[in-house]
Amino acid sequence: MKLVLSRKGFDQGSGGAPSPIFEDGSLFSIPIPDGRTRQRYGDMRHGLHDIGEVVSHLTKGRYTGRSPAHVDPDLHKERIDRRDGWRPAFGQTGAAQRHLENQGVGTGDIFLFFGWFRDVSRNVDGIWRPTPGGRDIHAFHGWMQIGEVLDLSSGRATDWLHYPWLCDHPHVSRGAEPNNTIYIASETLALPGCIASAVAGGGRMSRLTEATTLTAQRQPKKSVWSLPDWFAPDSGRSLSYHVDHNRWTTTETGVNLKTVGRGQEFVIDIGDDKRALDWVSALITSAI
Repeated sequence: MKLVLSRKGFDQGSGGAPSPIFEDGSLFSIPIPDGRTRQRYGDMRHGLHDIGEVVSHLTKGRYTGRSPAHVDPDLHKERIDRRDGWRPAFGQTGAAQRHLENQGVGTGDIFLFFGWFRDVSRNVDGIWRPTPGGRDIHAFHGWMQIGEVLDLSSGRATDWLHYPWLCDHPHVSRGAEPNNTIYIASETLALPGCIASAVAGGGRMSRLTEATTLTAQRQPKKSVWSLPDWFAPDSGRSLSYHVDHNRWTTTETGVNLKTVGRGQEFVIDIGDDKRALDWVSALITSAI
């Protein structure tokens, strides 16, 4: 089994602002902007919060509730009205998809989606802003085990018409595009001996926990992560783009990793390692 640590949501390059950690500890990963889609930030809600308003405030008006959003990965069923049969799905293309192919990612493998988050709160004027002195971190916000892989590179609607609920996904309307691919979640998560079958094959992590926090404690840079020691190259396996041993430091609890500046998909083959499977299980169940 392979794990894919997949960077998704607002960041400095796409959106220019963090996604919010609200005062109740809940997370909302803001999708990146995309002028080719029909979904709008103003159509999104998180509890009682208007995400269009949050986006407008955090980006200082660069994007508003009327701005279109690239909702991908699409993990949250209640975000909009759905057709029957809906399942979580994630699309990829270009160099990032070629990397997934070269790493042999396919059915049964698991995406763990992460992004940039900051604590936010309303100031005295009612404007959402990063909370002074609050957390500024990378954190996991969703998961998806691959149940099916669809090749949409031809641009033909017949490639996805057996899955009519995909009609709202941003990757089905791109036309002919080399290696345009959609990964569809399995019905349930299958980690033998680790997790009950009642857990969905994909979903969002709705709250921040110690387990879902990637950034190491007392680190000034959010790109320095705390991970279990089996991630490190010395374990006999390697995380793609991070094979340089100088990026890894042993700690009392595992390893710290200085992550690469850019990159979307980082892949590690965990095989049937019980330690790794237990870690994935604990990660997901801590935040749903």
